[in-house]
Amino acid sequence: MRLVALLLLSFGLLSHGVVSAQATVSGRVTDRLTGEPLPDVYVIYGRALGTTTDTDGFYTFAASPGSIRVEFKFIGYKSHTETVTLVGGGTLQLNAVLEPEAQLLDQIVVSADRMEQKRSELTVSMDVIKPEYFFRTHITDAQELITKTPGIEVLDGQASVRGGSGFSYGVGSRVLALVDGLPMMSADAGNIKWQFLPLENLSQVEIIKGASSVLYGSSALNGVINFRTADASNVPLTTFYTEGGIYGAPRNRDWKWWDTPRLFGSASYSHLRRIGNTDLGIGVNLAADNGYRKYNDETMGRVSLRLKHHSGRVEGLKYGVNISGGKTYKADFILWEDAEYGALIQDTSTVSRLHGYFIAADPFISLNRNGRAKHDIRMRLQSSANRFPVRVENNSASFSVYGEYQFWYSFSDHFNLTAGFAETWSSVTSNFFGDHRALNLAGFAQLEARPVNRLKVTAGVRVEQNILDGDGDRIVPVFRTGINWQAAEYTFLRASFGQGYRYPSIAEKYATTTLGSVRIFPSPAVRAESGWSSEIGVMQGFMLGEIRGEGDLALFFSQNKDMIEYVFGAHQDPATGFSGVGFKATNVEQSRIYGAETEIMLHRSFEVADLTISGGYTFVYPVEYNAFTGQNKDVFLKYRRKHTAKAGLLAVRDRIEAGIDLYVRSKTLNIDNVFLHPDTRDEILPGFFDYWQENNTGYFLMDCSAGYRLSNTLKVSAALKNVTNTEYMGRPGDIQPHRNFSLRLSGRF
Repeated sequence: MRLVALLLLSFGLLSHGVVSAQATVSGRVTDRLTGEPLPDVYVIYGRALGTTTDTDGFYTFAASPGSIRVEFKFIGYKSHTETVTLVGGGTLQLNAVLEPEAQLLDQIVVSADRMEQKRSELTVSMDVIKPEYFFRTHITDAQELITKTPGIEVLDGQASVRGGSGFSYGVGSRVLALVDGLPMMSADAGNIKWQFLPLENLSQVEIIKGASSVLYGSSALNGVINFRTADASNVPLTTFYTEGGIYGAPRNRDWKWWDTPRLFGSASYSHLRRIGNTDLGIGVNLAADNGYRKYNDETMGRVSLRLKHHSGRVEGLKYGVNISGGKTYKADFILWEDAEYGALIQDTSTVSRLHGYFIAADPFISLNRNGRAKHDIRMRLQSSANRFPVRVENNSASFSVYGEYQFWYSFSDHFNLTAGFAETWSSVTSNFFGDHRALNLAGFAQLEARPVNRLKVTAGVRVEQNILDGDGDRIVPVFRTGINWQAAEYTFLRASFGQGYRYPSIAEKYATTTLGSVRIFPSPAVRAESGWSSEIGVMQGFMLGEIRGEGDLALFFSQNKDMIEYVFGAHQDPATGFSGVGFKATNVEQSRIYGAETEIMLHRSFEVADLTISGGYTFVYPVEYNAFTGQNKDVFLKYRRKHTAKAGLLAVRDRIEAGIDLYVRSKTLNIDNVFLHPDTRDEILPGFFDYWQENNTGYFLMDCSAGYRLSNTLKVSAALKNVTNTEYMGRPGDIQPHRNFSLRLSGRF
């Protein structure tokens, strides 16, 4: 017995000696480009021992003294290895910075099915834009960012995905803009307020291509753009930049109207931190642009405050509020003065000085029960106003309340349910289109099943009714379904079908005004439009030697009914009886859109630098069709392009990075006849016909950027946009920016 005790004592002392002799290794793993912490990174050491990082990127482990090899591995990032020497009883701080690879397959997205999942598992096409792209290219405006994506056009604020929309004078939108899943649309015009969409504190931008009304309702007929803000962690993170730029002279020297330099600049600040159990986020963005077009300057500012509290008593309970606001002073226009000498000088009769205001408060509460059930209640209280100092008859103000309850439940590893209901109440006061009240009620549900390994099937339905001034539209359910099959380790096949609809905006129904020679007529009888879209696609990851990459190919088809388009012609105001020539929102076009889209990303590391090549191409064939015969007409939809493409090259070596981005757009297929007809073209837009005949040939753009890291926290960069000084146009009369240069100082600490 005494011998056993002595043996146990000896073993205990020995064990104590071994433990006490061990060294402790700890650190944090972050993303090289963004500085964000990386959770769930594999930290492998010794003989296949290992641990993982927590939600804030931290890890720790104990190991025996001596030389050991520590490897950091994470999907979507290049592995990183360190060899270190440990001293018994000592501690070692070992941080790791991982380099992102060209990975599309493992990107985590949330918008497509209202829940987090890998992009490779989606049943629909989605583009994901990371902050490092628009930081590197000096993009400071959400509208400019979206136009850099193949298959997407923005004409006077009107977004179009895969040819789904044309030019509608900035009212009505078939694409829904979201911030963290909450709609960011104006209650009066039903359009996107691009200048108030945040870029200063984003984790990523997700673009759904195709009808998405089942989960997101009206305005998602053509697609969804979701701006996802970044979350705070235990380590405070502050980012900022300040930038100044200058416009060069246009290619046509006769258009240069200024004697002093046309300058632009912006500044941004964001701060994220966790105080106890509360996440705090602050964002500020200021911008000023003298404008390369006369009477088209802008000064803008926006701020945001995010508070999220993690309950210490109830597991999985989070609640808080996001508050944001903004103000803009700018001049909008419709027409140029003259194509020959004044294409950058606006017709003063169509220029409107605008003071725009926006403020929103978004309270929320979320409860996650053991990862099997999740409840979300979210609201948005939004107030906005447009003030015209000169044309006070166009003043408008709106207030809206959006509320949503969403329930997610996992019955098993093979069966999930997402369901909820939403309500939107809005009030509009306007001299422009009168006073109106609207109420929208909706319920939705989507099932996700995994009947066999590697197979995912989804099916959803939505029922919605819109009530305007006490009159309700017909309740029509819409459906969606999709399938995703992992055919091989890095091969994912998908197919989907989805219906969509859009109720006309208040502006489309009741707007009446005159801008120069352009008159807008009200259209109170205009009907809701509807449609559906389908696609098949494949996403493929591959490795060719030292080249890693992913590619995606999609074939799509959509059909729309009762499309709302502004039509120029002889119209009558039903309220006043006034007849004349002008524009009016009308249900005229039935459309079919055929197309294909592909994108690719390649990455390889060389001794001199790491190279990433990316590209995308979209082909659309948009035509009218006869609803009675079901036959296509030999008429292209207005303001669409067949071909859009993008290619990019990024080289990174140590502290230096350089990039080239190329953008190609084919010619516009068709426009309103009023701009081309001999009886109206000179009155509406002087000189446009000859200009259009000569310049509607498509265009090519090249942007270049370069950056140098002064330290681990500071970076200086430069961007030269439209290097070739290409002259090109969006909608008629809207000449786009010529060559311009900017210099930026940014920091992250």
